[in-house]
Amino acid sequence: MSSENADAGREHEEPVWDVVVVGAGPAGASAAYAAAVAGRRVLLLEKAEIPRYKTCGGGIIGPSRDALPPGFELPLMDRVYAVTFSLGGKLSRTRRSKQMLFGLINRPEFDAGLVEAAQKAGAEVRTGVTVARVEQHGSAVPDRRTVAVVLSGGETVLAHAVVGADGSASRIGAHVGVKLDQVDLGLEAEIPVPATVAEDWAGRVLIDWGPIPGSYGWVFPKGETLTVGVISARGDGAATKRYLEEFIARLGLAGFEPAVSSGHLTRCRSDDSPLSRGRVLVCGDAAGLLEPWTREGISFALRSGRLAGEWAVRIAESQDAVDARRQALNYAFAIKAGLGVEMGVGRRMLALFERRPGLLHAAITGFRPAWKMFARITRGSTTLAETVRTHPMAQRALNAVDSASLGRGAADRGATADRGSSSVSP
Repeated sequence: MSSENADAGREHEEPVWDVVVVGAGPAGASAAYAAAVAGRRVLLLEKAEIPRYKTCGGGIIGPSRDALPPGFELPLMDRVYAVTFSLGGKLSRTRRSKQMLFGLINRPEFDAGLVEAAQKAGAEVRTGVTVARVEQHGSAVPDRRTVAVVLSGGETVLAHAVVGADGSASRIGAHVGVKLDQVDLGLEAEIPVPATVAEDWAGRVLIDWGPIPGSYGWVFPKGETLTVGVISARGDGAATKRYLEEFIARLGLAGFEPAVSSGHLTRCRSDDSPLSRGRVLVCGDAAGLLEPWTREGISFALRSGRLAGEWAVRIAESQDAVDARRQALNYAFAIKAGLGVEMGVGRRMLALFERRPGLLHAAITGFRPAWKMFARITRGSTTLAETVRTHPMAQRALNAVDSASLGRGAADRGATADRGSSSVSP
């Protein structure tokens, strides 16, 4: 935000911002940038000081790159040209590409760069502040065009539209009523290694299809540090931790002390989960928006954040609840028509992967067209949804899983009905 506008706002006891964004990760910074570029008065709130560490592999695929602000320079730690795939540590095979597949970043620098881009576009940033709640009715709200953002210290910030981008444990998401149908636990270690070890990994990542249904592990090289992590469905944290420990040991990295060890829950929204309430929108992790199979979230955060910022501007301009509701519905439609379709295919891919991880491993390592699909998806020249739609073999595989799931569901319902009948029989 320009200093002139900031001074003008301070002339009033309680200035009303056009848009307040809560959370300064990729989703929030993108929302703030989009709203500020439109010339609106934007305030970006973040509870931590920037830069700050986030548990994240840090892979920047094509859709992420394409959603960045114009002129944004990626702080790449490495460029990936090769992927080694393994199945539970076995059947390893490396696939290589002449073109870069994707880039690797550290989140502190990446997020700080996005926040700086939002500031340069005109947004004002406040760090070290925690949002306690938002109110759309009551004494703190002066009129029906305004939302009150109440900070933990008691201060109230007023806005004509609010974007919640405050992560997977979002308070704004709770206000909106976000519903989740998939929660996964990711564990990660940042392991400094000698230069000789780092050289072995330069330009190459490892993806290991794990022992727990739906799980996988990764090694992402970033200079003289390797980001090593695993992810699986929440419910058996001990098994996920054991997978990470065994994975690190198998790689010969157990002798190196991690600089950071961390964990994080990823959450996917259910199909009927709301994306707005009144003049409040949610995006990114706060909305449960990420790819269900790979749990890739950066591209979903950037893209949904940009859309949220654009539609928040329209909501801020709305003079009544009816028009605000119309704009919020348009935002939801835009999300579901793009990211929602990708999530739907991702769910089907996860179901296939849970049932037949060996099949996917064999396809991607031994069937050249499958590897080419993977490469095109990571580069951003196509999407997972488009790939499934245009390739009959992929469609047949997913249809087979869908049929098996329906059959299993019918059997489960039949067993439930039988148990119910026996319970009331004389």
